[in-house]
Amino acid sequence: MEEEQQLEEPLFILENGEVYRNPTEVKMSQIVLPCHANHCAELSVGQLLKWMDSTACLSAERHAGCSCITASMDDIHFEHTIGVGQVVNIQAKLNRAFNSSMEVGILVSCEDLFSERQWKVCNAFATFVARRTDSGKVQLKQILPRTQDEQMEYSIAAERRRMRLIHADIMKDLLSNGPVSRVGECQEYQNAVPAEKTRVESVELVLPPHANHQVNTFGGQIMAWMENVATIAASRLCNAHPTLRTIDMFHFRGPSQVGDRVILRAIVNNTFKNSMEVGVRAEAYRGREPLRHINSAFMTFEVLDEDKKPRTLPRIRPEPVDGMRRYREAIARKKIRLDRKYIISCKQTEVPLSVPWDPSNQVYLSYNNVSALKMLAAKNNWVLSSEENKVSLYTLEENQFLSFRVEMKVDVPAERVFILLSDLSRRQEWDSHYKQCDVINQVDEDDVIYRVVTPSVSKDSKFQDFVLLASRRQPCDKGDPYVIALRSVTLPTHTATSDCNRGEVLCAGFTIWEESKTITKISYYNQATPGVMPYISTDIAGLSSRFYSTFCACSKFLEENKDGSPAVQSAAL
Repeated sequence: MEEEQQLEEPLFILENGEVYRNPTEVKMSQIVLPCHANHCAELSVGQLLKWMDSTACLSAERHAGCSCITASMDDIHFEHTIGVGQVVNIQAKLNRAFNSSMEVGILVSCEDLFSERQWKVCNAFATFVARRTDSGKVQLKQILPRTQDEQMEYSIAAERRRMRLIHADIMKDLLSNGPVSRVGECQEYQNAVPAEKTRVESVELVLPPHANHQVNTFGGQIMAWMENVATIAASRLCNAHPTLRTIDMFHFRGPSQVGDRVILRAIVNNTFKNSMEVGVRAEAYRGREPLRHINSAFMTFEVLDEDKKPRTLPRIRPEPVDGMRRYREAIARKKIRLDRKYIISCKQTEVPLSVPWDPSNQVYLSYNNVSALKMLAAKNNWVLSSEENKVSLYTLEENQFLSFRVEMKVDVPAERVFILLSDLSRRQEWDSHYKQCDVINQVDEDDVIYRVVTPSVSKDSKFQDFVLLASRRQPCDKGDPYVIALRSVTLPTHTATSDCNRGEVLCAGFTIWEESKTITKISYYNQATPGVMPYISTDIAGLSSRFYSTFCACSKFLEENKDGSPAVQSAAL
């Protein structure tokens, strides 16, 4: 069936004829029994989280060779519910190992045993940390991705890690700048439900069945307890049974052990038209010890009517002071979720080429920009179209897109190549397609927005211009490339003008690989759009070799500038 094929990766056959299987892959299958279900005879999300955490932990420990603990689990969006009698299939495998932490990818699907149908329920990314051993801190070995999918996840894992590390800064920026900071100042709360009505507090005694093989409280158990109190809080708002749709990141701040008391507190932070956000906080203590904050999460619920459509929810009246803070933070998190859904989660064919840029969505546009280029670079079905004097042109036709890659090597250190190619304002020194390039916005040290003007292809045509976001990344680890990613964005201050045709770039940029201290391999990628096609169609058809002369000029430019001063290097972007 088509649905089944989408859930299974194609087989990867080794040279000796054996079928390859990722050595860190762990699978779990569970049939849903009534004891696992809620009032609607559907699998409890808390139970599902326990199974997901357990499967992912086993995958992490298979790689690390020692005990591992859950550090966090990224946002989860539940696409479907799972009924009693159906089978839950969970697949977990390591995407990448860092120093002592690992990212594990989790895919959850549902199987109907009677119709043989399968469908995706959710996917998630969990971070695990290898526990210290008697000999000290664990230094994890790196994995070697073999398949195209593994290479993609390996490459993008570094970008997801970067996003996790700056998540708190994104929230602070949204709350201190822009409209979110002023929400609620003059708002009327007539006929609104008091938030305190939804407050829930529950205590759990951690017993041996709640602990993992390391005697710590099982991370999945903590998540299940948190989901339980969040559901009660949501039910108190609407006097109905809610459905959990999304969980924002679980972040484990510290462990708890057998014998601890875990206090769980939940309250509805805010309601929107058809959804509500519930905040949950978990704290632990033992005896007369002070409370230890061990976890926080934010869960989005809907209430469905008889036709399974979301009901309109009542407004909430926040508690004074702290309640207003939570109220505003819920709006900021919703803004972040929408940005992620629109910019990151959608397939490239489902979003316009140029996405509006503003400071609040900059982080996600940058993530999407770099991730899209890494995914394109990880494709393994490129076809060599032509080669001239060690400059190679490859093409790739996939999903109604034509992409091309130009590859060459230069006798210039990789870091210097990265600095020179990062500065698009200097590209007109070697690329005849760049007539003019101006900096519009120096966003930060890694991201710059440029306006690029290119000459017309035919003599009677207007010039063409592009507004491009350039995002650059240095290697996350040894063996990673330098990355310079380009994509079109729209700015209200730089709309299309009558003297230029506005072009768009979907995905383009450079990967720069260090082959030795002086030899560097450069790959340039471009996912061709109607605005780009006229410039490269004759090269791809073999009717000209302009690509060769352009990249020979690039090589000459790099070699002439390879001994630049430190001052120039630091000011390159």
